[in-house]
Amino acid sequence: MPSSVFQWLSLLGIIWLQSINGTNFNFPSYSSQLKHHLSISQFQLNNLAFASDAGKLFACVSGLAANYLPLWSVLIIGSSLGLVGYGVQYLFITNQFHSPSYCLIFFLTVLAGNSICWINTVCYIVAIRNFPSNRQVAVGISTSYQGLSAKIYTDIVGLIFSKRSDKTAETFLLSNSVFPLGVCVLVSPMARIVELVEEQGNLEVGFFVIFVITIATGVFAVVTSVGSISRMLSPLSGLVGILVFLLLPVVVPVVESVKKSVREGKERRVYHSTMEEDTRIRPENEAKLNRDGGDEAMEEIGAMEMLKRVNFWLYVGVYFFGATLGLAFLNNLGQIAESRGSESVSSLVSLSSSFGFFGRLMPSLLDHFLSRRKMMKSKPGWLVALMGAMCGGFFLLSGPTDLILCVSTAVIAVCTGAITSISVSTTSELFGANNFSINHNVVVANIPVGSFLFGYMAAYLYRKQATGGAGKCIGVECYRTTFMIWGCLCSFGTLLALLLFARTRSFYSTTKSPRAQGST
Repeated sequence: MPSSVFQWLSLLGIIWLQSINGTNFNFPSYSSQLKHHLSISQFQLNNLAFASDAGKLFACVSGLAANYLPLWSVLIIGSSLGLVGYGVQYLFITNQFHSPSYCLIFFLTVLAGNSICWINTVCYIVAIRNFPSNRQVAVGISTSYQGLSAKIYTDIVGLIFSKRSDKTAETFLLSNSVFPLGVCVLVSPMARIVELVEEQGNLEVGFFVIFVITIATGVFAVVTSVGSISRMLSPLSGLVGILVFLLLPVVVPVVESVKKSVREGKERRVYHSTMEEDTRIRPENEAKLNRDGGDEAMEEIGAMEMLKRVNFWLYVGVYFFGATLGLAFLNNLGQIAESRGSESVSSLVSLSSSFGFFGRLMPSLLDHFLSRRKMMKSKPGWLVALMGAMCGGFFLLSGPTDLILCVSTAVIAVCTGAITSISVSTTSELFGANNFSINHNVVVANIPVGSFLFGYMAAYLYRKQATGGAGKCIGVECYRTTFMIWGCLCSFGTLLALLLFARTRSFYSTTKSPRAQGST
């Protein structure tokens, strides 16, 4: 089978992996019920949200494993950690075992959170190595589907227990433990590095088709997440629709395979004697592959050397006060909606998931269609714009209406998803692709730190506003101070992004994008 077919199959595989890998995003959907099951306080619940992110503190282990182990084994190890982390919690809250200690639940949540890092590492490596000239596009498309995870799991839970809302936490935990392992086993033969032994043809048509399918998938997810429409549709309709859209990208490798077979059949009949020579890398084609490789970086350095760079700390600061702050908001979304008296927490979580999907996809769209424009080269420049929009979203949250809550949630979800997607390419551009699997996991280690600090702040101010002995707060004031502080912190992150943009401007002004190189 031609290597170009395996390229597209690998992209299809990581799309499926990412679509079930965002198990931490559905935590707000069952957090309140889990709090009741475990009889824990708001502070303890916030610590569990932190524990899920704390798994990223050990993300470097998955990066090291990917350097020495086959990628399929990295997938199995990661999904097995999730099976244990979520599965044992499921057994506890269904009374299969005696009541667990809080410390054990905390450890299991850390283990489950770490499992996500293993699958992410494989997806990033496959996207960057198999599509060197279009790495931002491949990474953005695949990671965008992680934003749909909460939507997918919510539809699954709604289908299984549509009339038993008291079983929500149990079903989410069971789904989080089983589905990633099943999909990893199914996809492991596809998620591998492809040896590009042929001259690479034009990938524009294939990416365009996948863009159309991906956008249609996101539109369907957003539309079916809107309150009035989601109540009209059955959970089965929403789930079947998403599954159909997830299967549609298979048309690209199928068409590519048919096209290659027809082309090779003609060549065999006309040039049978030279067919073996044509399937090897010719010197001129090898030069073209190297020229189109897109491996230009500011510098190729390891993790220890990276820690000494000012650009690294500016970059981490932007991520900390941007994507990490956005994730802290999304982790508290269930409690925020409950404090405002919203009855559709699941719909709001699905809405944030759907807009997070478009946020992750947006950088790839811009890179694919506008990469030849000088203004689109600088990833730090994109970060400045996204951070500014996120600031507005946090300050807007002080408004009292449900419409403002939905709009602000959509803005923050889009910006958080976009920064997460851009960061993958930014890490490889600033610090090189040779040590990417470790370097990027060092960068995202800031997430659990921010999750703890920002979440603890939100829980403290929430409890301070609470009245009565139950420690429950109802009203806009519960989180107003938190949102104002978060908005100010995001503004500081915007200033850091401006500094990073200024320091890297000369590099991006003299560097051609990989796709622009390929066109010369």
